[in-house]
Amino acid sequence: METTQNLTDTPAPVPQLGRSVTIQRAAEILGVSRRTVYYRISEGVLQTIRTRGGSQRVVVESLTVSRSQH
Repeated sequence: METTQNLTDTPAPVPQLGRSVTIQRAAEILGVSRRTVYYRISEGVLQTIRTRGGSQRVVVESLTVSRSQH
């Protein structure tokens, strides 16, 4: 009895977005530079949260609003 699995039969994992993403990931999703993400944060277009370590992350829901506005 052979129990090996053919790896080509397994679909590639789909990346999941959590509640927030890094500044870099937000830039990639929006197709803009990191600097533009920071501008949109300062304009109030993108919402952010701070992690316990002090990093700033972009709230995923605000990305959909930003995409429709720009």
